Amino acid sequence: MAKLLQVDFEFNGPFGEEMATAMVELAESINREPGMIWKIWTESEKDQLGGGIYLFEDEASAQVYLEMHTARLQKMGIGEVRGYIFDINQPLSAINNSPVTP
Repeated sequence: MAKLLQVDFEFNGPFGEEMATAMVELAESINREPGMIWKIWTESEKDQLGGGIYLFEDEASAQVYLEMHTARLQKMGIGEVRGYIFDINQPLSAINNSPVTP
Protein backbone atom coordinates (compact mmCIF):
# COMPACT_ATOMS: atom_id res chain seq x y z
CA MET A 1 0.00 0.00 0.00
CA ALA A 2 1.37 3.43 -0.99
CA LYS A 3 2.55 5.71 1.81
CA LEU A 4 2.95 9.46 1.94
CA LEU A 5 6.10 10.86 3.56
CA GLN A 6 6.14 14.46 4.78
CA VAL A 7 9.52 16.00 5.65
CA ASP A 8 10.40 19.51 6.79
CA PHE A 9 13.35 21.24 8.41
CA GLU A 10 14.81 24.67 9.07
CA PHE A 11 16.44 25.89 5.87
CA ASN A 12 18.21 29.16 5.08
CA GLY A 13 18.07 28.80 1.32
CA PRO A 14 18.56 29.06 -1.50
CA PHE A 15 14.90 29.37 -2.51
CA GLY A 16 12.92 29.61 -5.73
CA GLU A 17 14.81 29.56 -9.02
CA GLU A 18 18.16 29.60 -7.23
CA MET A 19 17.16 26.47 -5.32
CA ALA A 20 15.89 24.82 -8.51
CA THR A 21 19.23 25.39 -10.19
CA ALA A 22 21.31 24.30 -7.19
CA MET A 23 19.36 21.11 -6.46
CA VAL A 24 19.00 19.53 -9.92
CA GLU A 25 21.44 16.70 -9.21
CA LEU A 26 19.81 15.95 -5.87
CA ALA A 27 16.36 15.92 -7.48
CA GLU A 28 17.56 13.53 -10.17
CA SER A 29 19.12 11.21 -7.58
CA ILE A 30 15.86 11.05 -5.63
CA ASN A 31 14.21 9.49 -8.70
CA ARG A 32 16.53 6.51 -8.28
CA GLU A 33 15.53 5.81 -4.66
CA PRO A 34 13.88 2.40 -4.25
CA GLY A 35 10.10 2.63 -3.95
CA MET A 36 9.91 6.39 -4.67
CA ILE A 37 7.00 7.30 -6.97
CA TRP A 38 7.07 11.12 -6.85
CA LYS A 39 8.10 14.10 -4.77
CA ILE A 40 6.74 17.62 -4.37
CA TRP A 41 9.42 20.02 -3.17
CA THR A 42 8.26 22.46 -0.49
CA GLU A 43 9.85 25.72 0.61
CA SER A 44 9.02 28.78 2.66
CA GLU A 45 11.50 31.62 2.50
CA LYS A 46 9.32 33.57 4.93
CA ASP A 47 9.48 30.83 7.58
CA GLN A 48 12.94 29.57 6.57
CA LEU A 49 11.73 26.01 5.94
CA GLY A 50 12.48 23.40 3.32
CA GLY A 51 11.13 19.94 2.76
CA GLY A 52 9.00 17.74 0.60
CA ILE A 53 6.02 15.49 0.24
CA TYR A 54 6.78 12.11 -1.26
CA LEU A 55 4.77 9.14 -2.40
CA PHE A 56 6.41 5.75 -1.85
CA GLU A 57 5.26 2.29 -2.89
CA ASP A 58 5.25 1.06 0.71
CA GLU A 59 6.12 1.95 4.28
CA ALA A 60 9.45 0.12 4.27
CA SER A 61 10.71 2.19 1.31
CA ALA A 62 9.51 5.42 2.94
CA GLN A 63 11.23 4.54 6.23
CA VAL A 64 14.54 3.64 4.57
CA TYR A 65 14.48 6.89 2.59
CA LEU A 66 13.60 8.97 5.67
CA GLU A 67 16.54 7.53 7.61
CA MET A 68 18.97 8.09 4.72
CA HIS A 69 17.66 11.59 3.99
CA THR A 70 17.80 12.61 7.66
CA ALA A 71 21.46 11.54 7.84
CA ARG A 72 22.22 13.39 4.58
CA LEU A 73 20.58 16.60 5.82
CA GLN A 74 22.39 16.39 9.14
CA LYS A 75 25.72 16.08 7.27
CA MET A 76 24.71 19.31 5.49
CA GLY A 77 24.41 21.02 8.89
CA ILE A 78 20.63 20.79 9.30
CA GLY A 79 19.68 19.96 12.88
CA GLU A 80 16.15 18.75 13.42
CA VAL A 81 14.49 16.90 10.55
CA ARG A 82 10.79 16.20 11.02
CA GLY A 83 9.50 13.24 9.05
CA TYR A 84 6.09 11.57 9.18
CA ILE A 85 4.76 8.60 7.24
CA PHE A 86 1.04 8.62 6.55
CA ASP A 87 -1.59 6.27 5.22
CA ILE A 88 -3.76 7.73 2.47
CA ASN A 89 -7.54 7.76 2.79
CA GLN A 90 -8.30 6.87 -0.82
CA PRO A 91 -12.10 7.48 -0.87
CA LEU A 92 -11.83 11.00 0.58
CA SER A 93 -8.76 11.82 -1.48
CA ALA A 94 -10.59 10.81 -4.67
CA ILE A 95 -13.38 13.27 -3.85
CA ASN A 96 -10.74 16.02 -3.75
CA ASN A 97 -9.12 15.05 -7.08
CA SER A 98 -6.03 13.41 -5.56
CA PRO A 99 -3.40 12.28 -8.04
CA VAL A 100 -2.96 9.17 -5.88
CA THR A 101 -4.98 6.23 -7.14
CA PRO A 102 -5.56 2.92 -5.39
